[in-house]
Amino acid sequence: MFFDTHAHYDDEWFDEDREALLASLPEAGVELVVNCGCDAASSAASVALAEKYDFFYAAVGWHPHDAKTWNSDSADMLRAWAKHPKVVAIGEIGLDYHYDKEWKDLQFEVLEAQLCLAEELDLPVIIHDREAHGDCMDFVRRHPDLRGEFHCYSGSAEMAKELLDLGWYLGFNGSITMQGARRAVETLRMMPTDRILLETDCPYLAPMPRTDGRRNDSRKLKRVAEFMAEVLDTTPELVAEVALENGKRFFGIE
Repeated sequence: MFFDTHAHYDDEWFDEDREALLASLPEAGVELVVNCGCDAASSAASVALAEKYDFFYAAVGWHPHDAKTWNSDSADMLRAWAKHPKVVAIGEIGLDYHYDKEWKDLQFEVLEAQLCLAEELDLPVIIHDREAHGDCMDFVRRHPDLRGEFHCYSGSAEMAKELLDLGWYLGFNGSITMQGARRAVETLRMMPTDRILLETDCPYLAPMPRTDGRRNDSRKLKRVAEFMAEVLDTTPELVAEVALENGKRFFGIE
């Protein structure tokens, strides 16, 4: 059974067949899904999906791409959503210098506000880190009491070791199957298995080979688990089982 710890089923890419696809996931071995917010609208949509589907949970937050939409009401919106019993994290939050480096100061402000809020609410955080490893680590070090995960991990093994020493988790998805994912594979090899999370980031980052289209969904976690099992010299079933239990523990799901 699989736990997709990072999905975006509110994305318009699923508009044509969302209900049919989500209804099919349990039969495909998907036991749990956390749908992650990126702004006000997607956070609200994540909560709505969690209310509609028993096996769905929600994370709420402002992605660095959407930092420009953060305003004086945003923190209160997150506090209100966090009262919902199926909201299990603040995320997806973080830093992204690939597209939005010119907005670095605003990204800093929005990330700091959400990290402080997560501490206040005693919720874990889901960090997006794209080409911003050093600055993301500076924020982590300034908040030593936070619980968190770096999703779609792309940093070095040395950075991973520091995060693991601080009690953090690392998420792996279809990107680890792609050519050039050497650092992610190196990190996976040195990790304790009790800190590994499986995710899709769907509809993005479909694993290779993409024989059935570019759109990703939770059913393709099987391919990721198969690849990871080869790296770890174990079975896909054991990877899925361990990651399922890790996800439940990280998010506090019974």
